Amino acid sequence: MITNIDKLINEKKYSEIKHLLGDMNEYDISEIIEKLPKNELVKVFRLLKKDIAADVFSYLDNDTQGTIILLLTDNEAVDIINDMSADDATDLIDEMPANVVSRLLGKVNKDIRKNINLLLKYPDNSAGGIMTVEYLDLKESSTIKEAINKIKREHGNKETINTCFVTDKSRKLIGTVTLKDLIINKEELTLSEVMDTDFMFVNTLDHQEEVVQKIRDYDLTSIPVVDLENKLVGIITIDDVIDIIEEETTEDIEKMAAILPTEKSYMKLSVFELWKSRIPWLLLLMISAAFTGKIIQNYELALTSYVILTSFIPMLMNTGGNAGSQSSVTIIRGLSIGEVSYKDIFKVMFKEFKVSILVGLTLALTNFIKLLVIDKVNLNIAIVVCTALVVTVVIAKLVGCSLPIISKKLGFDPAVMANPFISTIVDAISLFVFFKTALIILQI
Repeated sequence: MITNIDKLINEKKYSEIKHLLGDMNEYDISEIIEKLPKNELVKVFRLLKKDIAADVFSYLDNDTQGTIILLLTDNEAVDIINDMSADDATDLIDEMPANVVSRLLGKVNKDIRKNINLLLKYPDNSAGGIMTVEYLDLKESSTIKEAINKIKREHGNKETINTCFVTDKSRKLIGTVTLKDLIINKEELTLSEVMDTDFMFVNTLDHQEEVVQKIRDYDLTSIPVVDLENKLVGIITIDDVIDIIEEETTEDIEKMAAILPTEKSYMKLSVFELWKSRIPWLLLLMISAAFTGKIIQNYELALTSYVILTSFIPMLMNTGGNAGSQSSVTIIRGLSIGEVSYKDIFKVMFKEFKVSILVGLTLALTNFIKLLVIDKVNLNIAIVVCTALVVTVVIAKLVGCSLPIISKKLGFDPAVMANPFISTIVDAISLFVFFKTALIILQI
């Protein structure tokens, strides 16, 4: 499709492009626009019908949105913002230069501006920062007939009508009612008679991870957001949660790979930005790895007497690092989905200890046979290597499972305690165990 658009652009057949885009889904159009050269973005975007332009715009990535807004006239940009949902408009405003924001905000619809200013006051990763204010609230004294009539009148600019939220006279949230409830009950009943008073909600300052947890645990498609006075101020829908999950997962993966998280996609990042996101942790890990070299220096006598020991160092360090990483990744995932908490630390460590004994003995037995049959080393060397291997695996798994839990308790992101960091710690421990075992068994 993008090839056809490119061809039509080169031939300046804009009427055909307009016709082609008119029959397409908004998301598919956004995919095409994002791949266009910068100088063609606005040309093609201006061909969209006004009623779908804002929907297409909301699917575009931040960089493309910013480029289009800066190239549109103020009136065109204001039309787009007026037609966007308040939360999407807020995300856009948050990324734009201050001078552009002040210029456009003065011209947008008064209600939109009020909603944008409301959302901007909350932290980015809070429930208030990600909520939408386009929700349908109903009064407890309304009849079902009145509620349905209101839904018919106002559904067009609301995020969802599957679940509606019931408030009292002071706008305090007191219940929820689904569209199904309204359809199957008698029209003369009031909402107070059919609403569900046992419902989940979040506060404006709750972290977005708590929002995801509640929606996942209670199988919700939307959740209301209330302020400190329990007044309804917005809702968070499942599409917002999917975006949060993707964002949080990407951030965790980057941290687990010793990369500072970035908001841009890989293809949008410059070489300098990639360098900047990777070099801090690499420098830290390189410096911390110096301790490993120091340990080797302290045991030069053992290495001089038994040079063959050096050939087993990579295997021990790699096995220890891998064993620790397995435990840390499992626990980090458990922490992120609420399966594991700090109170479970001893239970987790005991379970990982039992696993490490089984894993360590299996690896040691396999390695022992290989050392004697294939490598033809003497018995004492084989015992040193296999003993160190078991101890290393046990320590690695205990470190790997406990550090993420402790780091979360201290307020740090447990993902930081993943592969590179734990591997560095375990490398030093495995070498120390290896050489101490050699000194004891070989009596160096």
